[in-house]
Amino acid sequence: MTCYHIKHLGTRTGEKTYQCRQCNKAFSLKTYLISHQRTHTRQKPYQCCQCDQAFSQNNSLIKHMRAHTWDKPFQYSLCVKTFSKNSDLITHLRTHTGEKPYQ
Repeated sequence: MTCYHIKHLGTRTGEKTYQCRQCNKAFSLKTYLISHQRTHTRQKPYQCCQCDQAFSQNNSLIKHMRAHTWDKPFQYSLCVKTFSKNSDLITHLRTHTGEKPYQ
């Protein structure tokens, strides 16, 4: 069994072998633990090249970069509106469906 396959198997079985020493939270992958530990250290290794903002997660930097590039990858097929965040698209969809999930 390859190393990757063993790691993937751990995520499928729910086995959490990597434990945080500060709060005892456990994770199935070491990368998840490393990412979590940044919540304790406040380390932000992902820096925006356009401004001075920094992030603890790479995906947060990617989302942030859309503010600089005006990239809007989420589009509703029935109208021409585009959105930089999927959550904004979902909110917009409600204007078409009339759904009001919050009272």
